[in-house]
Amino acid sequence: MDDSMDGRQTAADRIGAILARQKAAYLTDINPDLALRRDRLDRLERLILAWQERLAQAISEDFGNRSPVVTTLADIVPTRAALRHARRHLNGWMRPRRVSLAWTGQPGSALILRQPLGVVGIIAPWNYPLNLMLSPLVGALAAGNRAMLKPSELTPKFSEVLDAAVREFFAEDEVAVVVGGPDVAAAFSAAPFDHLVFTGSTAVGRRVAEAAARNLTPITLELGGKSPAIIDASADLDSAVPRLIWGKLLNSGQTCVAPDYALVPRDCVEAFVTAAKAAAEKQYTSLAGNPDYTTIISTRHFDRLAGLIEEARAKGAEVIELLPGTDAARRILAPVVVTGANDTMALMHEEIFGPILPVIPYDTLDEALAYINARDRPLALYWFGTDRKAQARVLNGTISGGVTINDTILHLAQDNLPFGGVGASGYGHYHGEAGFVAMSKEKPVLRQSRLSAVALLYPPYGKIASMLLKVLARFG
Repeated sequence: MDDSMDGRQTAADRIGAILARQKAAYLTDINPDLALRRDRLDRLERLILAWQERLAQAISEDFGNRSPVVTTLADIVPTRAALRHARRHLNGWMRPRRVSLAWTGQPGSALILRQPLGVVGIIAPWNYPLNLMLSPLVGALAAGNRAMLKPSELTPKFSEVLDAAVREFFAEDEVAVVVGGPDVAAAFSAAPFDHLVFTGSTAVGRRVAEAAARNLTPITLELGGKSPAIIDASADLDSAVPRLIWGKLLNSGQTCVAPDYALVPRDCVEAFVTAAKAAAEKQYTSLAGNPDYTTIISTRHFDRLAGLIEEARAKGAEVIELLPGTDAARRILAPVVVTGANDTMALMHEEIFGPILPVIPYDTLDEALAYINARDRPLALYWFGTDRKAQARVLNGTISGGVTINDTILHLAQDNLPFGGVGASGYGHYHGEAGFVAMSKEKPVLRQSRLSAVALLYPPYGKIASMLLKVLARFG
């Protein structure tokens, strides 16, 4: 679709028409029962099982090369786990919550009803296009909503296959896919959804939040940022570094919770680099023709990453290849460690989103914590070590979206843990019950009995009212 006014109007019209149908359908069944919600979740799982090979192949083609193992590990397995978790707990999540009452409600009763909001819009990025689209959809369907999905324009083959898969298993007034470029994404963000989930960059997230705010649409904003990994003085490098390198090089670093930079004790930097090189060599051996090493999604993204490396080198940093094999024509970028990086370099300000790992030396834990806290709050934080006191200082002395201790990324795959950012890395949560709640209205309900304590304060005010007010003023 082009960028003309007519193109934008066509996108807005189509999105508006689907949204109107879904909202009308929602009004015919505002609070779907357990059986219907489970049926929708079952259909979503059948969709994944029936289409997973075609979806994985489309994702690989969009990237240039991405191993089906990576797609299975990072897209399909977590989404199916989310589905199983939701089905197992759905009855309990839907159950009204009884709560106690203050004296003003006595002797009545109170409860909280969780009701679907209506239609949820989901905008997913290109890096894990299936997981980051369908995991929020699990929460939306479990909560009883209908949904519209907007995949990234950088994954056109995946978008086409997903659209066909959704059409096979869902009516358009239940779940619909909207494909297109930035003009379609802008129209989608501006549509009056009942809730909007966006996963992507901070810069685009700001624009999405601004568009949603015009409709007062509540939004779950999952961004990224520079997620630090702290190597404590007590860490065993032989154990810690391979785990950090796995998390950094998964999907070639194109992961929102990838370790962005490593804080390493100054006297351990050389040993850390040696261990990183050994870990990369063991995990990938070589890059040429390696089906396990993911290519960079586009030439523009490749050139940006190459530019970060060249600028750092030009400003005095040392760039150490962990493996040789950069091939610009195939968008293969060799993983590198960068030492001597500083705040004059773009790679220390931008989220890297690629196989580049700056190593920042520190002398004391206080210095490392101050370095982190002087920057925007990250989506993830990683700590490696055995010193429990140091671990507690890190947990209590920093704020981040989530934390994994002695590993990377894995907190993201736990459905009993909410996933979400803080500050510049986003706001709101989903996964498991957190997603169910985010896409529900928790409606408070008070049922008053025939008798009411408040009646004692009805006018005309007399001695009883005065006495009660004195007691309330003193004891609340």
